[in-house]
Amino acid sequence: MWNNPRLTSATANAVYAVALALLAYGGSRFLSESSEFPLKTVVVQGELQRVTRGEIAGALQDRVKGTFFSVDLDSVRVLLEGVPWVRRAEVRRGWPDRLEVRIEEHVALARWQGGEPRLINTHGEPFSAKSEASLPLFSGPAGSEGEVARRYVVFRDLLSPLSLEPRQVLLSSRIAWQLRLSNGLSVQLGRDSDKERVEERLAKFVSVYPQTLGKSVRRLDYVDLRYPNGFALRVPETPKSEPRKAARKRV
Repeated sequence: MWNNPRLTSATANAVYAVALALLAYGGSRFLSESSEFPLKTVVVQGELQRVTRGEIAGALQDRVKGTFFSVDLDSVRVLLEGVPWVRRAEVRRGWPDRLEVRIEEHVALARWQGGEPRLINTHGEPFSAKSEASLPLFSGPAGSEGEVARRYVVFRDLLSPLSLEPRQVLLSSRIAWQLRLSNGLSVQLGRDSDKERVEERLAKFVSVYPQTLGKSVRRLDYVDLRYPNGFALRVPETPKSEPRKAARKRV
């Protein structure tokens, strides 16, 4: 065996590899278990609008275990993402004794009606936080938050030429859409069909609004866009001496 140079070289290399592995393992154990590398500082990078540094400190206080080398970064991230208004947290080590944290905050888009009070962010995700801002109201079946948020943006863009906004976006259990606009008008859009999506109905309505409803001196209450060649209007209740009127416009 020892007279075979190739075999001798291979055996020596294997011994060296095992020795290096053991040395590396021992070194890593020493670094991870040693108290010579304590964590002393948490550095929050970037500007924060909603989350305070006090909330971050409170979330981590007495909950972060380990040293610079042994701390579980994922567990720290989970703690941070439990803070209201924190959508996502990134955590990394900063030599020699700190954790560096970058926070992505939720940006509130709307309030969700039904169940526990929740907000919806611009990604269509529900989250729990308090806000005094004037936000539109969304409603729909469980799990529809993302779709309602996406449609809201489309409806808002379609209505922008009229200087109107959807203040409520309601999705029924039958997947029918209804809006309440900033001027108080309720708009029944109905359901998507093979021939026409609700966005197309709203676009047609917007195109004729300046020549029809936009000229009306009376406040209108409700418009139904589910007709193939027009829409129906309803005005608020009038005094008993005047009959209630309804009108149907063609588009």
